[in-house]
Amino acid sequence: MTTDTTPPGGPTRTDTTPPVAKASPRTLAWQRRRRSVARFWAHYRTHRAGLVGLAVLVLFAAVALTAPLTVGSDVSSVTGAPGRPLQHPSGGFPLGTDRFGRNLLGLVVWGSRISLLVGLLAAVLSVAIGALVGITAGHFRGAYATVMMRITDWFLVMPTLVLAIALATVMSRSLGTVILAIGVTSWPTTARLVRAQTLAVESRPYIERARALGGGHAHIMLRHVLPNVMPLVLAQTTLMISSSILAEATLAFLGMGDPTVVSWGGLLQDAREAGAVSSGDWWYLVPPGIAIAVVALAFTLCGRAVESVLNPRLGVER
Repeated sequence: MTTDTTPPGGPTRTDTTPPVAKASPRTLAWQRRRRSVARFWAHYRTHRAGLVGLAVLVLFAAVALTAPLTVGSDVSSVTGAPGRPLQHPSGGFPLGTDRFGRNLLGLVVWGSRISLLVGLLAAVLSVAIGALVGITAGHFRGAYATVMMRITDWFLVMPTLVLAIALATVMSRSLGTVILAIGVTSWPTTARLVRAQTLAVESRPYIERARALGGGHAHIMLRHVLPNVMPLVLAQTTLMISSSILAEATLAFLGMGDPTVVSWGGLLQDAREAGAVSSGDWWYLVPPGIAIAVVALAFTLCGRAVESVLNPRLGVER
């Protein structure tokens, strides 16, 4: 006689499936960032003008990065100029030569490195100053905000180009001077925009909860306010780069740039000194001018597309 030892609920089965490990907070944060980037790109690529601007910028960036390989670092040498002064465009020199006989195509390609670098760094400096002033003025009320906003208003009413020329005149002629002159004179617009966004963010209930839980000024500004104003800062940076490139070209055209480097504005200044306008040497003026205009337009298109993606209520046309 056999004894049935099967339990009343049926045979038991041991589950050998290993438990699923929980993702760490850092892993979850990276996953959220990747999803955010994917959503951003999915919306950005619906803007045809923004894609055109991005393609142009990628092309110019590739040209600037590969300039040492394509044209060589000796393209700006005056003693080793390969052609005659002010030679018309030809098969050997597609864009002609400058007043020293240098290849203008190589100079325009090499000048893209300086113009893009100065424009990017000056825009980053300008937006960084504006974001710092805007966030602190929006967070700290009272006398500090009043003083900072009056300083901002003073910079707003003063001509930016005049202030930049004054700084470039009293300081040494170098790329650092040009970057500093553009950056410290073009931040007030960013400061105004960021302060308005900071005031809107700090009126939300979770900021009050953060204060009630003991969050200090630095915690609130860095962990709550800054992430909410970063989309605005990003869009403003993209728009400021085009203005910075134009400002660099203007300063170089007026003779305030670094004479030892080649930039698009410096080429225009050389053409002016060589009398290219009066003598009709159009190939000396047109290529760097077109390069400045195309890059500035490309950054503007990208900036408008970024604004539209980050704030769909703007209603920017696609």
